[in-house]
Amino acid sequence: MTPDPITLYREARASGTSASGFYNDNVRSETDDGAVIVRVPIHGADGMDLRVWPEHEVIPAVAPWVAAIPEVLHVSADPVFQIHRFIAGDVVDTIAPRGTAVPTHLPGDVVRFFRDMSEVPYDVLPDPPADWPKEGDTAGFGARLSAVTADVWRRFREPYAALYAALGVPADPLDRVETDWPALTGRVFRALHCDVHRKNLIVAAGRTYFLDWELALWGDPLYDLAVHLHKMDYLPAEAEAVRDGWLAAMPADARTAAAVDLPVYIRHERVKSALVDTVRYAKLIAAAVDPRTAARLVASLTTKLNRARAVWGLDDRLAGEEIRRILGAHAPAVVE
Repeated sequence: MTPDPITLYREARASGTSASGFYNDNVRSETDDGAVIVRVPIHGADGMDLRVWPEHEVIPAVAPWVAAIPEVLHVSADPVFQIHRFIAGDVVDTIAPRGTAVPTHLPGDVVRFFRDMSEVPYDVLPDPPADWPKEGDTAGFGARLSAVTADVWRRFREPYAALYAALGVPADPLDRVETDWPALTGRVFRALHCDVHRKNLIVAAGRTYFLDWELALWGDPLYDLAVHLHKMDYLPAEAEAVRDGWLAAMPADARTAAAVDLPVYIRHERVKSALVDTVRYAKLIAAAVDPRTAARLVASLTTKLNRARAVWGLDDRLAGEEIRRILGAHAPAVVE
């Protein structure tokens, strides 16, 4: 590879341009073998998600069963970075933002992706943590998810207390979620991506590619569907197509009691999103230079908060103007 990986890393760090997520900066670079993405962890990023596996170990493990995913070209432990082959195409969030129709082939591609993930054998994946829930323990799996969300609440509820209170976040926002887990039906665990959303999907030549594997887990496959539906925010007919397609395509032991348990996971994701994105978006909105960017962030946070308020049994809905006012009033106390 020319330039060599360390040179690519240094150029990426110096470039000042990246397509950033919450955990990594992604910088496109050119090599003699074609374009690549230099993927560099963001120092000091707030940990808000359950992360148990190195991404660079997951991708090659699932590749024999799952098509249209990145190729890992290089991994460095010191300094820490990865190099992935660049996938040319359009990010779905750019060509089909929330509230607009996705490409017609995408729901079917997503269903096939989940089906392919269900075929990945356990023994090709990295070992999960020693205390990971045992096979079929969906109640334990759900509790593991909400333990991470509870940790976010524990870490941020004091510095963000005024903002959370003004937005109507209850004193125990996870109460309804945590009481739901024991009633979950046991299902056979599968490999999960856990982050399939518009910014992690690229379409090219009628095909969908699936990026960003850092949140991959071994667990209840219904959770992967719930995260996807929550984060994609499909138009109603699209969401129905994905749900129906998933139920038709997945193995029987993965879809037992799916209609009953899917809302349980979605309720957790809505509460988690409100707690996490109140922190993330408060920072992003305060730092936004472009008024249109700030307006999009406020609109997104408004949707997230109102969906969580429905889980909390709060009938009234907050308007975007009210949320902007609340952020303005409390931002000096909470935004770093």
